Amino acid sequence: METPGIRGIQPDYIERKGFNYLYHLPDLEEIEEWHGGEVIHLVMIYANTDYFHFLRDDPALPNPLRSIFQGTKSQQRFHQSLGPISPNMEQLLQQLVDCPYTGATQALYVESKALELLTLQLETWKQQYLQAPTLRKDDIERLHHARDLLIQQSENPPLLIELAHQVGLNDRKLKQGFRQLFGTTVFGYLQDYRLGQAKQLLADASLSIAAVAMSVGYRNPEAFSTAFRRKFSVSPKAYQLNIRG
Repeated sequence: METPGIRGIQPDYIERKGFNYLYHLPDLEEIEEWHGGEVIHLVMIYANTDYFHFLRDDPALPNPLRSIFQGTKSQQRFHQSLGPISPNMEQLLQQLVDCPYTGATQALYVESKALELLTLQLETWKQQYLQAPTLRKDDIERLHHARDLLIQQSENPPLLIELAHQVGLNDRKLKQGFRQLFGTTVFGYLQDYRLGQAKQLLADASLSIAAVAMSVGYRNPEAFSTAFRRKFSVSPKAYQLNIRG
């Protein structure tokens, strides 16, 4: 996802398979980049902020939500990763997709399930908000620098404590801040980046699976194939054959 030049929103970020997000991005054009040849199953629920008037006085809500519901900053934008989809969320999503009703009954059923889903998301965010330390501007800059270094050194990444030292953070703040800012662990971000690079390399007919694995930092082709299959639900070989036609 790319949102260049938008105050308060990262210029680019990743939305990951199996994760859930909550956002308020009014009057905003964004660029979405999807991997070609991949089946996408996405559930998106939209609602007017006025609908949530009953939440205005909840002191436990994170500040971005509270200010929006209270109308004090109607154009405030945020994009919040809430982590992996929980089993309860998975069940609600399936019920939404498999709605057995039609007409007005369908509308009532879908709205009730959507509210249940939102309840789980709000509770998740409230817990994250209470537990997560506040990131200062210089912390955010250091975390972005850490991400850039991780990408630059993706074939031979530094140890966590080395990366923290390079950007002037302790390893605890690096781990917590990385999850808070990018919605995943340092290792999770590195793995996603490596596998994304591997997808592009597999289009090159001159490269073997082992060569692709090695080029993105996997010394063991079997470990690479397992990670690739787990993320994309297809083996590297099958993906390679499919993309080459």
